[in-house]
Amino acid sequence: MKLPVSLSPLAERNFRYVWIGQAVSAIGDSVVPVALVFATLAVSPSAGAIGLVLALSTVARVVALPIGGVWADRLPRQFVMLASDAVRALVHGVIAVVLITGHAQLWHIVVQAVVYSFAAGFFMPASGALVPQTVSVQHLQRANALMGLSRSVTQVAGPAIGGLLVAVIGPGWVFAIDGATFVVSAISLALLRIPPIEGKSQSNFWTELADGLRAVISRRWYLLNLGAHALWNFAFASFLVLGPIVAKKSLGGASAWGLISASLGAGAVLGGLIALRVIPRRPLVVANLALVPAAFQLLALAVPLPTAAIMAFCVIGWIGLTYLNEVWFATVPQLIPADVLARATSFDWLLSIIAMPIGFAVSGPVADRIGIPSTLVAAALIMAVPCILIVLVPGVRNVRRTSDGRVVLEGAG
Repeated sequence: MKLPVSLSPLAERNFRYVWIGQAVSAIGDSVVPVALVFATLAVSPSAGAIGLVLALSTVARVVALPIGGVWADRLPRQFVMLASDAVRALVHGVIAVVLITGHAQLWHIVVQAVVYSFAAGFFMPASGALVPQTVSVQHLQRANALMGLSRSVTQVAGPAIGGLLVAVIGPGWVFAIDGATFVVSAISLALLRIPPIEGKSQSNFWTELADGLRAVISRRWYLLNLGAHALWNFAFASFLVLGPIVAKKSLGGASAWGLISASLGAGAVLGGLIALRVIPRRPLVVANLALVPAAFQLLALAVPLPTAAIMAFCVIGWIGLTYLNEVWFATVPQLIPADVLARATSFDWLLSIIAMPIGFAVSGPVADRIGIPSTLVAAALIMAVPCILIVLVPGVRNVRRTSDGRVVLEGAG
């Protein structure tokens, strides 16, 4: 039976295995954050303990990303991902046993979070570079959209399911379930048949890391896009920091903020569905402009508009963000050499992960000084203006899709 066009990547064997494994793994990833918080509270009932666990896990991921990028360009990418899955399955299996038997201490939770995040830092650049090896370029955007949809759907329902599971069976069993999903992911990766990347050259670690950084810096269109997207993440942090305060003061409290947060997930699902169907001729122009409407979420919150109106802007904004992600990760692998792609991807993730915590740290003090509405308006401008200006860069405008579906950069970048 012939698949619909939007599902055509699933007809390719390697991608089908990757998608199944990552879809199952996404289920575990969506429920375990709730378990992590309540496991931490069970051994140390304080906000400081939660902050410690989350902060150290973020640091571990930031440190691991550039290292993981180098190794994902040195070794077969599915091997790096499989090893990461094995480590994460093991660490979650161990913490599950410790929690279920009632022997958990705070240091167990901290070590688990650090090791897990460090392994994830290897998985992320390897995954970004592997997917283009599993599917033809004509189907790459739809492949990314299918991967994104599986994550978005689980992220909508996952936290609620995670909370229910923690209440019914306890956080230890939730970690055990997540560990089992990593085993499924590892099996799917072991079944892949992917030829090695040609042109790989290995020297020492620091030289390879510098080569990856040079691959980013030497491509002006890529570097400027990373900067614009990092500014978007930095500014959007104010929505997450100040939104609950506005909801409490003006919108009716936690229930309103819960509805607003849920609307982000709905937008992500819709954005993935659109990415399955809409394949732009000028991918970077369309994708960057798709980020602009998210600024209206912040402006709606600054007024504030009624909850339903803010939710509508959130849906539109998150459609744009999701569409940008799927187009971006389908475009970049066609413009950056495969032998440095994982390293370039690691710097992309690195900037994204660092930018938002800085925004978290800055938003509160700025709002205390100039007020919440002014902070949200300023953040909206920081989000929108770079994404508009970036389309004026020749290297961005010159990225085009050819008649056979490939993406090329015409002229200087």
